[in-house]
Amino acid sequence: MFVSAIIAAGGRGLRLGGAVPKQLLAVQGKPLLERSVDLFLGHPLVDEIVVALPAEFVDNPPPYLIGTRKRVRIVAGGARRQDSVARAFAAVDRAADIIVIHDAARPFASEALVERTIRAASESGAALAAMAARDTVKLAARKVNASAPSMVETTIPREDVYLAQTPQAFRHEVLREALALSERDVDATDEAMLAERAGYPVQLVEGESSNIKVTVPDDLPMADAIAREAGVEQPVVRVGTGYDLHRLVAGRPLVLGGVTIPFELGALGHSDADVVCHAATDAILGAAALGDIGRHFPDTDPQWKDASSLRLLAHAARLVRRHGYDILNVDVTVILERPKIKGFIDRMREEVARAVGIHDEAVSIKGKTNEGVDAVGRGEAVAAHAVAALATVRRPESHVRS
Repeated sequence: MFVSAIIAAGGRGLRLGGAVPKQLLAVQGKPLLERSVDLFLGHPLVDEIVVALPAEFVDNPPPYLIGTRKRVRIVAGGARRQDSVARAFAAVDRAADIIVIHDAARPFASEALVERTIRAASESGAALAAMAARDTVKLAARKVNASAPSMVETTIPREDVYLAQTPQAFRHEVLREALALSERDVDATDEAMLAERAGYPVQLVEGESSNIKVTVPDDLPMADAIAREAGVEQPVVRVGTGYDLHRLVAGRPLVLGGVTIPFELGALGHSDADVVCHAATDAILGAAALGDIGRHFPDTDPQWKDASSLRLLAHAARLVRRHGYDILNVDVTVILERPKIKGFIDRMREEVARAVGIHDEAVSIKGKTNEGVDAVGRGEAVAAHAVAALATVRRPESHVRS
């Protein structure tokens, strides 16, 4: 299941006031938007993020949206919330099965709430987080004029009333048809309302009382208190190293970082013998204490015969994410006498980044020689060293000693 997340951050937050849009305001030193984006960057079910920003911030976005560990696309928001979401929807990956939408001004939703909403949408087609009303609910009569006092028309059974939140999640085709109503000038306060009007049932998922929306100035002290309490949990950073070496022989392609480099010799191995991907794979697996490349991709397994090592690297990345880790960056040093690889490094970084699922700015690849020393220095072999950093705030139980 491929999941895209849309962060609705294209508005101005006029009810809050201030010189900057409310989603860029900091609470306990961290902007609301950054908190919301971090939730989805760290979520194991989410594959990509699209952020709708005010148009003037698109070309110069906040730094926390650049060089992220997952791909983040930025689009200009529209006049209405539903316009911003429609523009973001147009930018999601075509492979997306589920699209989850979240307000940037709700910075304290939990990972569990996001997962419940995604799972419910997968089952029902559409779902939203919502809180059951706790107080008696009164419906006000329509006023004759603006200065008239508000009068009760009727009392609504509170067990029938839910207060909508985000995240809201939808199957791709459901959201497509719901947003098509926006193009026909149908106004709605959220995407679930559009889905309802498009004729789709929407499943209610139990929301969270801490999942507040920062709307007016009085919301800021509550947001500050929630952020202060949540701030006691710090991410755990894990670092792993990797190393690989292969002999160079005639009749084999020289593949480094998923890029075939013209040369008369190539690396000898069971797969394509890509030392960049092999070293990076070992580093990622090592940081999560999940063994090494030989354990997961043995050279006795025929499915990996002449396989692209980008597949091995992508598999390792998915594995560590399932164990609760985010991949922060990968750094690889290639040791090779000939040929020079400087002209291929940018393409190699792009291929490795795509396989790992992080931005290419978080991937470093460098070329070195061994100054004529040993088999690598004599041009008989190619080697690579790699370092990878992972982070988690959800320490797996298997890593905690009782």
